[in-house]
Amino acid sequence: MARVKGVVGVILGGGKGTRLFPLTLIRSKPAVPLGGKYRLVDIPISNCINSGINRIFVLTQYNSESLNRHITQTYRFGLFSEGFVDILAAEQTPDSVTWYQGTADAVRQSLRHILTYRPKYILILSGDHLYRMDYRQLLRHHKEKNADITLCVYPVTRENAHQLGILRMDNTGRIVEFVEKPQDPEVIERLKVDVRVLASLGVSEDRCLLASMGIYLFNTESLVKVLSEEPKMDFGRDIIPAAIPRYKVYGYVFDSYWEDIGTIEAFYRANLDLTAENPKFSFYAPEAPIYSHPRFLPASRILNCRLTRSIVSEGCEIHSSSIEDSVIGIRSMIREGTEIRRTLVLGADFYDDEPIDPIPLGIGPACRIQGAIIDKNARIGAGVKILNERGLRDHDGENYYVRDGIVIIPKNAKIPDGTVI
Repeated sequence: MARVKGVVGVILGGGKGTRLFPLTLIRSKPAVPLGGKYRLVDIPISNCINSGINRIFVLTQYNSESLNRHITQTYRFGLFSEGFVDILAAEQTPDSVTWYQGTADAVRQSLRHILTYRPKYILILSGDHLYRMDYRQLLRHHKEKNADITLCVYPVTRENAHQLGILRMDNTGRIVEFVEKPQDPEVIERLKVDVRVLASLGVSEDRCLLASMGIYLFNTESLVKVLSEEPKMDFGRDIIPAAIPRYKVYGYVFDSYWEDIGTIEAFYRANLDLTAENPKFSFYAPEAPIYSHPRFLPASRILNCRLTRSIVSEGCEIHSSSIEDSVIGIRSMIREGTEIRRTLVLGADFYDDEPIDPIPLGIGPACRIQGAIIDKNARIGAGVKILNERGLRDHDGENYYVRDGIVIIPKNAKIPDGTVI
């Protein structure tokens, strides 16, 4: 892949990820496992590499050890390559004694490092979205419009408008209004896209609003200027609305698969969607692969099992069990007589070769698990039932949580034999 010159990618990875708790209990949001073997941050990094952008910074701050380790162990370019994926951790300096206060503040505080490479354009990306995009097309659109700033935008329905930043474009594609998470029906009605414009984009009439994807392409000069003019902290809430009257801000409409995995429900749904016969997003794309840490694990051993519409990653051992509509992560151990349905098993970081805990690593025999997320290194005892038969929506229990009706067993948790959740 030929390098696209003059572009630096910046991935935002420093937020607390409170909506993804407890998956973010001891890791940052971009470090959350995905699809059995990846991390969320692998998506924007892979999109950059596949687009010829190989100078990439990841801004980290909160619970960052796991994310930092994954990046340093995974993304190493050759000695004679100009490419890199570097971590820019929040730091105190003579000019700033505070940590990152928001997305824009993170970039503002990191500019002195980013500008060392004298980029002409700076591409700012979120670390918690699932999609595949060729950023070269975005760059081409940006240049054709002679834009100062270009936002990637995605058509959405009215029902989703209150969760996203919604914008209005004129007939040239220039953004003339931006409202972060509008609640007023009159405001939403005003932001609707004309049906003729929708038809020209090949978008159905029910997806009549355009949402910001949190992907911003700036001319470097414009980014430096807008961050110095506007001292506020967040791109979506502060910087972009303030820039619209003063800068040439355009929208680039993206209408392939895109999912904001910012909540437990969205994370759960996006992962289970991967098990469909014809998934909306597939990791099987030779022309644009998703990269991750090479672990050199053995092939999985699946003995006397029934598997239906499921993904099983490498290094697993599954004995005499039934698994349906589920994702089984690396190094998962599932023992005899267990039934798993519509569940994400995130796997383990190691093999329990010399167990000292009375509850072995993985899922014990004769368990029934449905509608759950089992985080890494969990120890589930024999005969455990995780079914949420009480229909809880949001609940904190002993060594488990319920969010959006989904039971989550957090990383390193232990569930004793015979427990019913």
